[in-house]
Amino acid sequence: MDKGGFDDLLTRNRGYVASFSLNGFDGIAHAGVAMVTCMDSRIEPLEMIGLSIGDAKIMRTPGGRVTPDALIGCVLGVHLLGVDRILVVPHTKCAMGSGDDADVVEKVRRTTGADVSSLLPLGASADQLARLTEDVTRLRQHPLIAGRATVGGFRYDVDTGELNRLL
Repeated sequence: MDKGGFDDLLTRNRGYVASFSLNGFDGIAHAGVAMVTCMDSRIEPLEMIGLSIGDAKIMRTPGGRVTPDALIGCVLGVHLLGVDRILVVPHTKCAMGSGDDADVVEKVRRTTGADVSSLLPLGASADQLARLTEDVTRLRQHPLIAGRATVGGFRYDVDTGELNRLL
């Protein structure tokens, strides 16, 4: 098995370990916050809401959608990790907001030749507000979350850093 390709990251990790000071955390979301947001590298979830390590649970998905795994994370966060507020945060200029699943499948096929249609649904939609409404409603009505956590829908602007509440 090829073990190459990660040496630069492991070298950087050694520098991180040398100054590591985050031991002793208990895993509880001390600010009571969970966030579902996009995997986009322009997003710094904790920094955008003025929190630090240990304050929140962060789940990242393509498009910031509440996928089955993100839903599990929210439920467990509420029941085991001190979460009483959940933010769902898609963002501007998101590739998953530029079209529907068929558009994304076609773009991957055109770009790489790969067929990703077996992964459907991907959750892409040009109507981000409709998808956000769907995800927030799903969380608000979920029997393991309703009455236990406040759920809000937001949009993050990748050009300004502004977070706006939409729902």
